[in-house]
Amino acid sequence: MTIPATMSGVQLTRHGGPEALAWCDDIPVPAPGPGQILVRVLAAGVNNTDINTRIGWYSSDVTGATDSGETGEAGGWAGALNFPRIQGGDLCGRIVALGAGVTDWTIGQRVTCQINLPRPTPDNPFGFVALGSELDGAFAEYCLLQAADLFDVTTSSLSDIEIAAMPCAYGTAWNLLARCGVGQGEAVLITGASGGVGLAAVQLAAYLGATVTAMTAPTKAEAVSAAGAKAILGRDDTPPLGHFDRVIDVVGGPLWPDLIRALKPGGHYAVSGAIAGPMVTADLRQIYLPDITLHGATYQPRAVFADLIALINTGAIRPLVSATYPLDRIAEAQAEFMTKRLPGKIVLIPPQEHP
Repeated sequence: MTIPATMSGVQLTRHGGPEALAWCDDIPVPAPGPGQILVRVLAAGVNNTDINTRIGWYSSDVTGATDSGETGEAGGWAGALNFPRIQGGDLCGRIVALGAGVTDWTIGQRVTCQINLPRPTPDNPFGFVALGSELDGAFAEYCLLQAADLFDVTTSSLSDIEIAAMPCAYGTAWNLLARCGVGQGEAVLITGASGGVGLAAVQLAAYLGATVTAMTAPTKAEAVSAAGAKAILGRDDTPPLGHFDRVIDVVGGPLWPDLIRALKPGGHYAVSGAIAGPMVTADLRQIYLPDITLHGATYQPRAVFADLIALINTGAIRPLVSATYPLDRIAEAQAEFMTKRLPGKIVLIPPQEHP
């Protein structure tokens, strides 16, 4: 197979609005070094994290950060980004080249990977690098990855587009459920339930046998119920006091105190997003007196993601993809994503001219 010298893709040239994204037809195709694999990108999902990284939301100074480009300097997951950067943390691709020493993989296998790639150290057992932030990601025709980070999805009945919708949303949701121990028969409240992570959490929690109450807009209630929710609350409704064993939250913001009060004594709250705002207030008595446990959930062990891959390969879980766009229409796709009109996922399709 002949690998071209250059590829097309989207480069993030700086922090800012959609104008910071540049379409390029002459990006050098990276050559795999020892232990690396070159993957032909078949599809790439759209996520909040891509937009957050673009605008610099992960900076230590995020006050006033908006989609217009008001950001701090160090807006990547691990600090300042090296520009230009190819974003895109959701990947479905096919192996086209192997680096030296790679013996467990073959050309043609279909693969995916985590968005947050574990890199634990003795000083930081939760260390990771983020695809599309610290490493070039999937918003191009080719993506270079470590062989040890990949998972084989060749035999899955899911389409390339469906698989590309899953690493970030379903990986995050599965990690949230694992972190707080969602199990059979438990009452679980899920916020932001029509978005990528929220809808995945509804589907996965129902798969685990939990009884799911989901918070979403009325216009999306049908899709959320179809994913497995037994009860629906509006986004501004107050959940019942002391009713839930687990709360899965990707919203934060003003609702947060009500989510804590909604837990039973000994309940668990897990968070991996703050789309309604990261600053919250709390009455600590409502946490320590009923023995509430709080879980931040960003680092994901490889073994946890491997369990999700098993579900993907058996076809036990199938995502809702509401729209696809060509990769060169990424600004339009992200604008649609930010309206939150569509439930589930939006997926980008790179050019397919090369083999």
